[in-house]
Amino acid sequence: PTITGFLHLGGLRTALYNYIFAKKHQGTFILRVEDTDQNRVVPGAAEGIEDMLNWAGIPPDESPGRGGPAGPYVQSRRLELYGRAGAALLAGGAAYRCFCSPQRLQLLRRDALRRQQTPRYDNRCRHLTPAEVAQKLSQGLDCVIRFRLEKGVEPFQDLVYGWNKHEVAEVEGDPVILKGDGFPTYHLANVVDDHYMGITHVLRGTEWLASTSKHLLLYKAFGWEPPQFGHLPLLLNKDGGKLSKRQGDIFLERFARDGFLPEALLDIVTNCGSGFAEKQMGRTLEELISQFEVGRITTHSALLDLEALPEFNRVHLTRHIENQGLRQKLVRELQGLVELVYGDQQVDPDVLEKEYVERVLLLRKGHISLLKNLVSSDYSYLWVRPSVSRQQLQTLSAEVDEIGKLVLGLMTRQAAAWTVEELNKGLRSVQKQTRETKYSSMMQLLRLALSGQQHGPSVAEMMVTLGAEEARGRIRRALCS
Repeated sequence: PTITGFLHLGGLRTALYNYIFAKKHQGTFILRVEDTDQNRVVPGAAEGIEDMLNWAGIPPDESPGRGGPAGPYVQSRRLELYGRAGAALLAGGAAYRCFCSPQRLQLLRRDALRRQQTPRYDNRCRHLTPAEVAQKLSQGLDCVIRFRLEKGVEPFQDLVYGWNKHEVAEVEGDPVILKGDGFPTYHLANVVDDHYMGITHVLRGTEWLASTSKHLLLYKAFGWEPPQFGHLPLLLNKDGGKLSKRQGDIFLERFARDGFLPEALLDIVTNCGSGFAEKQMGRTLEELISQFEVGRITTHSALLDLEALPEFNRVHLTRHIENQGLRQKLVRELQGLVELVYGDQQVDPDVLEKEYVERVLLLRKGHISLLKNLVSSDYSYLWVRPSVSRQQLQTLSAEVDEIGKLVLGLMTRQAAAWTVEELNKGLRSVQKQTRETKYSSMMQLLRLALSGQQHGPSVAEMMVTLGAEEARGRIRRALCS
């Protein structure tokens, strides 16, 4: 990736497909940072991209952070290598020095646009003689190195798009491969790096498909064997529009900050695309690796529906809660969230006990999309005792005392069999012992006494979550207040 910004969903999707392809074939996934356009480099972006790949669970095997046998993995630290490559192309006649000024190039561009043509360099300096080049160099004129595009490119087989070729010499001018400051352009840097790093396969965005013939001409000029290329179709909004970086809602930092699980992001960006026999929500990374087939990637754009992300997250969060090891991590995270949100309101430190927090997670499994849902106002009763008056309860039933006595008796008798199912049966029998209170009214009364709220989980689930002692205490306090 370039480091002109931070990792977004499109970049994650590209990295993920490279990762699962490499792992499926016992290969190596390499992160190489492109920073050749120094004016656009964002400080900290390189570290941020690698951090996010690690967070997503797809860490590179070799990278700027991890190092490796083919380093350095930052292009600005490989300038000597590109300089030697440029010199070799000059010596072999595959490249030439161009002395055209920025002003001349700007005039060419304006003239082409005025005539409604695609701007292109007119290859003027391609025809300079060695003597003319030597003279301009002796005068100290600035120059760049351009690659000679030749007509008659050979077709190549793309892993996704099949047989392809683009007669680049007919539609483009000779491209700059080394700038005056010694920095390469993408075209030279990616070819040189792929060769020296031993890259065998490249999966990249479809916007580079038209440039591949140009890159293959460079490989041919060097006498090197090119890797196999596969170009991934665009990742678009569900309405077919481009994902908006300006809104800041597609960057991984935002999803991590909002509490989404990385597995949910990996799942949704592969589920909306192709490369698998069927669409299936809830795939783990191991399943993505085992089921992936590069030949199944279609050329259709992938439409991403971010409104479905909470549902993807709910599925993966449920799996985390069901796994004892992963559940312990969630317990610690939820304890931290409770302290953050309700730290100054907690009545009883017992709400931070591991067993209590774990019980909350197990009972709300499948009902929440994000862990932070459990510290929303809807679930405040789990962490802070409600303030409910007897008068409030009496608006729901005149049999407050009788209901309270029956329910407290039930809870005492059933303390040993403290399950949602058993409590539901017991509450049904309690209601039948009242004279005129409907079951729904009795549930409203008990929910209010337990949580201070009119909506929420079932009363039996509230009781089980809070535990016998806390539930009885809340009902007694409400009756006596």
